[in-house]
Amino acid sequence: MNMEFTALQIAQVLGGEVVGDENVKVNNLCKIEEGKPGEMGFLSNSKYENYIYSTKASIIIVNKDFSPQGEISSTLIKVENAYQSFAKILEFYNQYRFNKTGISPQAFVSENSKIGDEVYIGEFAVINQNAVIGDNSKIHPQVYIGENVKIGSNTIIHPGVRIYHDSIIGDNCIIHSNVVIGSDGFGFAPKEDGSFDKIPQIGNVIIEDNVEIGANVCIDRATMGSTIIKKGAKIDNLCQIAHNVVIGESTVMAAQTGVAGSTKIGKYCFIGGQVGFAGHLNIGNMVKIGAQSGIMTNLKDGETVLGSPAINAKTFMKSFAVFKKLPEIYSKLKD
Repeated sequence: MNMEFTALQIAQVLGGEVVGDENVKVNNLCKIEEGKPGEMGFLSNSKYENYIYSTKASIIIVNKDFSPQGEISSTLIKVENAYQSFAKILEFYNQYRFNKTGISPQAFVSENSKIGDEVYIGEFAVINQNAVIGDNSKIHPQVYIGENVKIGSNTIIHPGVRIYHDSIIGDNCIIHSNVVIGSDGFGFAPKEDGSFDKIPQIGNVIIEDNVEIGANVCIDRATMGSTIIKKGAKIDNLCQIAHNVVIGESTVMAAQTGVAGSTKIGKYCFIGGQVGFAGHLNIGNMVKIGAQSGIMTNLKDGETVLGSPAINAKTFMKSFAVFKKLPEIYSKLKD
């Protein structure tokens, strides 16, 4: 952390109670099983309780109802929810770590762009004309921001991100390295001779507030209109979002998922890794989709599906139980 805090200061931030030395100081975070003096960890899962009696960490955050069954050398901070409190500390640490300001002399910033207060723009970043960067946003080295791009406040753009022209990104977003936003949608018109004409992609990408996008994600611009990632959505690494797709509010998508053009996914959905969506589908709200599923049809609100092509998850598991027995069944049938 490169800065020291006492147990009392941390407890005041978390609204917790100190049990032990309130003046003990920490300057780093740790896993409870690897804790050293000067570090702080947490305990929320009872499977790790044995480590609290042997850890060398100076401070451990625990749940309010935790009752030790042995001697503990660490100072405890008791809170309502240890996991959430530690997450709050991690968020504070991240804010401190990325709290850079100023524009590097090695960056290119167009005179026609508008840069807010307390903005950081790192080395070799390019900010094109008519771009807008909101207050306290962080543009890390080697980021490319195209013409007419709008980025809100308190947004972090990590190194190597490419944001094409006319894209709009909201407040409090995090975009990880090598993401490409606004590349052309996969639109080609077949010709009689078997070749293809490229269809111009003249729309844009809109990313609303509080969205996080993992590394190496590609989000294509719309053919017309907008590809939209709605507020609170979380997209893992290596996902492909095609043209005119809509990802609903607070939907979570795991790595290597691909969504074909014009598919609409509802809010509060849970999508496992390597899921493939066909184009022009409508996926309802609160849908759960297991990893490696192939989604070929529309899904209603609240459905849970698995398999390729995807079917009801319980039906899939029953079918799989039969599938495993097919060699045995075939052998009996052959006899």
